[in-house]
This record gives sequence, structure tokens and C-alpha cells, in this order.
Amino acid sequence: MSVQRVSPPVRRSRLPEILTVPAVVAGVGYRLGLLGHAAPPTNSDEATMGLAALHIARGEGFPVWFYGQQYMGTLEAYLAAPVFALTGGPSLLGLRLPTLALYAVFLLLAWRLTLRLTGDRWFGLLVVALLALGSDRVVKNQLIAGGGYPEMNAAGVALALLALDLATGRPGRRPVRWALWGFLAGLMLWVDPLVLAYVLATGAVLVAFCRRELRGAAGVLLGAATVLGAAPLLAHSLLTKRIPLHAMLAASGADATTGWTDRLHGGLLLGPPLGMGFCAPGRCATWQLWWALVLPVLLAVAAGTAWRVLRRSPTAGPSPRAAAAMRLGLVLAAAATLGAYTVSSAAGLTPVESSRYLSCLLISTPALLWPVWTVARNGGGRTVARPVALAVLAATVGTTAHATWRVAQTAPATRAVEARHAELVTTLRHLGVRQVHGGYWTCNRLTFASAEEVVCAVVDDRLRPGLDRYPAYRLEVERATAPAWVAPTGSPMAARLDDRLRAAPDSLELVTLDGWRIYLPRT
Repeated sequence: MSVQRVSPPVRRSRLPEILTVPAVVAGVGYRLGLLGHAAPPTNSDEATMGLAALHIARGEGFPVWFYGQQYMGTLEAYLAAPVFALTGGPSLLGLRLPTLALYAVFLLLAWRLTLRLTGDRWFGLLVVALLALGSDRVVKNQLIAGGGYPEMNAAGVALALLALDLATGRPGRRPVRWALWGFLAGLMLWVDPLVLAYVLATGAVLVAFCRRELRGAAGVLLGAATVLGAAPLLAHSLLTKRIPLHAMLAASGADATTGWTDRLHGGLLLGPPLGMGFCAPGRCATWQLWWALVLPVLLAVAAGTAWRVLRRSPTAGPSPRAAAAMRLGLVLAAAATLGAYTVSSAAGLTPVESSRYLSCLLISTPALLWPVWTVARNGGGRTVARPVALAVLAATVGTTAHATWRVAQTAPATRAVEARHAELVTTLRHLGVRQVHGGYWTCNRLTFASAEEVVCAVVDDRLRPGLDRYPAYRLEVERATAPAWVAPTGSPMAARLDDRLRAAPDSLELVTLDGWRIYLPRT
């Protein structure tokens, strides 16, 4: 009589999951520490979103679009409005707490998506660790409530995860998944179409693997949920007969001209390292540009690897093929995003600031690095492949860590700038000043910081009327008997007002603060 030996079940180490927890906490904690220092620096565009949130919290208005334009939805304002209502008023921290929550959601969903795509928990830990780091451009995209960017990555990863669950036939709550995918897709069309490439890529996976299901109730549910998510955009377009995409293209400089040399330099050389977190605040050193050379190789290798799995496994189960299809979709979405940015005028005209348009590339991190990780662990069959893969991974972590450290160094200076601005608000209140003229980057920031106790109308450097995103402020300032002027020290506007003061000393009274000059009309 033979005795059959039963092998004991293999116990998987839980160490990767255990280490993932502090990585997530570190990523959120690092950004919370920046918020405690009022970093990244705020500006009037973010303050405009804050003013929209303040109006929503008070029930004074429910804007569809970012004030002063006909595109970019105000989701961040609606998320911050309850915070303002609960905390008793507007604040920069209250405005950014929802964006911090969106980042935490993005990090957790990215970890889950990595596991579903690869099944490798150590690789999931690596992806979380990389996304926990944050350079200047990355933390600005993730924390500043300036319109669209904090939502896009969380929504993009959620779309990929939902599509993968549906494509693999994962049981349970399928109607909910269909509805969520459709709602998020429609919502992102309203918030910011920059994530459109990822909507299309994940949608293509759904069509490829769920065609039969889409012909039935699932398709109806998805379509209805998409319309619901995009309802603000659709309703406004029907009422005004305006297409937001046209306004967005015009504002982004689509009709401007710039040379192809500048576009290729800004889009392919500066764009990837700036947009994906490899550069110091506001600039990219030459040695940090190495990622621009590696990224096209990673795109090609990741696409080729995923395509081989799809072609060589026609009879494999739905899960491996769907995972390969999703990796291919994420790679193609990244390539489309990079290509669209490169051919735009923004890449040539303002390459440093416009690199924010590449924020969505972080969604593709698991797909891009998976072949490198595989070679680094298994050797790839060639003696030279493994050292190269290890070098790429080490350089990726090292460069992003260095950029993160540089951002942390700037936090005290940012806090000091915010303190000087708070002193400006306090001084204006003490002087009884309630209506002022100021530059674009002064006005809405001042109005938001004072909770509309001080109202500002925009003027340019020649003291002529400028862009007022909320026209009611200009009307109030024009009705004032003697509005004051506020200008940063050393600015062209301050120089022009100083000229006026020298020409007519009795016309203005000057109050100086650290970093600011207040000009009070003598009445």
C-alpha cells in the first residue's frame, strides 16, 4: 500500500504588504507636512477655485466652470465647500485637504492595480514607494486645487482597475462597476479632458473583452452613468451652444506658433523628467534629463512585452490576457499623452510650467516599469540585461528621492512667504481698506485669504484694467470712493506707482511691509 505524500501549503510572506503600509503613510505624511508649511506655494488661480468653494459653501453660486472661462470643471470647489462649511470659513489647508485625500486614493488604487496587473507584491511595494516620493511639479499637480490635476490620476487608476475587473469576469457587483466606470469617465470629461487618452484606453479593453455584455443592460447602465457624470458639461453646452474643447484649445495656445525645435525640446527632452518627478523645483539639471532618453525605450519594451503575451496566449484564461491588454493600453495612453503634448505649442512656449500636462503619465508607472522589474529579478537570459535593469530602477528611485529632498528644503521659505502675505491681509484690515487694485497674481489670492473682506480688481503693470475672473469684484471696487493699490515690492506695478507718488506726493500715502507696498489715496 503506497502512501501519498501531500505537500504542505506554501505560506507567502506578508512582508511586502507590511512594508507597503509605512510607504503609504510616508507618502501622505510627506504631503501633509508640506501643507503644514503652506507648500507648494499658492497663487491666484488656486484662490479662484477657493473662492468658488466659498460661494458654494455659502449657497451664493454653483459654478460649472472655473471662473472666467468656459472649460475646466469645478469639482475641487465642490469637494472643498463642505470643509469650509464645517471649519467656519475658507483656508488654504481646507482647500487642499480634499486634494490630499485624492492623492491617498490614487496611491492605494495604484498599489491594487499593480497587483492585479502583475501579481507581484514586491513590485507593488516599489510602485507605491516611487509614487510616495514627489518632486516640485508632482506635488503641485497633486496638492494645488487649481483645476483638474489632483483628480485625474486617482480617476485614471480607478478606471483602469474597474475595467480590468470587468474584463477578467470578476464576479460580484458588476452593475456597480459598470456604473462607476461610466460615471468617472463622464466626470473626467467635465473636469479636464487631459485624461481622455486613459478613458479611451481603458474603454478599449472593456470593448475587447466585454462586447457581448455591453450589448445588453451593462451598456445601457454604462451610457446612463457616463451622461450623469458629464451632466454639468452637457447641460452647459446645450444651454450656451458652446463646446468646451474649443475654448480649452484656444486658451492653451493651440493657435499660437512655435518652432518644431522648441516643441521637441520641451515635449520630449524637458517634459518627461519634469512631468514625472525627476527635477528640482522650477528647473531640470542636465543630469536629470536621463529619463527623457530612457522613457521611449521603456514605452517600446513595455508595449512589445504586453503584445507578445496577447499574441502567444490566445487560449489562456481571461485574467492574463486582460492584464496584458491593460498594460498595453496604459503604455499607449502614455505615448498618446506625450505625443499630444509635444505637438502642442505649450511644449515650446512654456515647457517648464506646461509640463503639468504630463501629470497623467504617473498612471502608467506599473506598466512602464514591469519589464524592467522582471529582468532585474530574473536576469532576462542575458548577463548584461540584469545590471542594466537594476541600474535603471536604482536611478529612478535615486533621482526622484533627490528631487523630493529638494522640495522639502524649500518648505520653510514658502512658509515665510505665506506669513508675509498673512501680514498683508492683517494690515489691510487694520487700516480699514476693503477695496483695492492689484495685479492678477495678487488679487484673487488676497480676496480669498481675507474671505472677501478685502476685494481686489485686477490691473496690469501700466495700471490699466486686467483680467477679472469674477466681475463682481471689479464692480465693487469701481463703486468705492478711494480704493487702495497693492503691489509686490520690486514689481513693475510698484515702480509705476512710485513714479506717480514722486510726481504728486500728496496723492498717495505709502505703507511698506516686508515684500509688499500699499498705496493709500489721500482724500
